[in-house]
Amino acid sequence: MPTQKHIVASYDAQLNKLHETIARMGGLAEAQLSAAMQAMLNRDSDLAGRVMGGDSKVDEFEALINDQTVRLLALRAPVADDLRTVLTALKVASTLERVADYAANAAKRTLVLNQSPPIPPVRAVVRMGSQVLSMLKEVLDAYLERDVERALDVWKRDQEVDDLYSSLFRELLTYMMEDPRNITPGSHLMFIAKNIERVGDHATNIAELTYYMAKGVSLRGERPKGDTTPFVGDPEGPKVQE
Repeated sequence: MPTQKHIVASYDAQLNKLHETIARMGGLAEAQLSAAMQAMLNRDSDLAGRVMGGDSKVDEFEALINDQTVRLLALRAPVADDLRTVLTALKVASTLERVADYAANAAKRTLVLNQSPPIPPVRAVVRMGSQVLSMLKEVLDAYLERDVERALDVWKRDQEVDDLYSSLFRELLTYMMEDPRNITPGSHLMFIAKNIERVGDHATNIAELTYYMAKGVSLRGERPKGDTTPFVGDPEGPKVQE
C-alpha cells in the first residue's frame, strides 16, 4: 500500500507484503463473523465449532503482521506517510483480532443456545450482525484503498448500530420477563448482541485509523454514539465470572 515508489525496491515489496497480509486477515475476520451469524441463525453447532477453531488462524495473522511491522521499523526507519502506514497496520491488525474474538464468543454462545428451543429474537440479532458485517467490509475496503470518504461513511453509521442494540436490548428484556424459561437463552443473546455492537465500534476505529493514515491528522469531531454504558460481562466492560 505504499503511496510512492522508493529507491530501494525491496522496501516497496515489504510494504506491499504488509498490505496483502492485512487484506487476508481482514477477509478472514469478515468470514468468521459471517459464519458465526449463520451458525446462530441455522442452529448449526458444527459451523459454530469451526468458527471457534478458526480464531487461532486470525491470531497467527496478527503475529505475522507484528513481525512484519517490527522488521520495517527496524530496517527501514520509515517516516511520514510510510510511518503512518506501518503503525496503522499494527493497530488495524489488533482491531481485527478483537473482531475475530467476538465472532468466536458468539459461536461459543450459539452452542449453548442450541440446547434450548429456538427463540424469535435470534433473527433480530442476526439482522444487526448483517449490518455490522456490512460496515466491517466497507471500512476494510476503505482502509485498503485509502478512501477517506468511504471511511467517513462508516464512521457516521455507528449511531445506527447503537440504536439497533438499544432497541434489541429492550426487546430481550421484555422477552425474558414474560417467561423465566427465556432467561438463559435471552441472556446469551444479550451477550452476543453486545459483542456485535462492539464489532461496530471496531469498524469505526478502523475508519478513524484510515483517516489518520491518509490525512496525517486525527479525525476531529465527536464520534456518533448512542450506547455508552458497557454491558456487564462484555469483554471491554465490567468483568463477571462466566
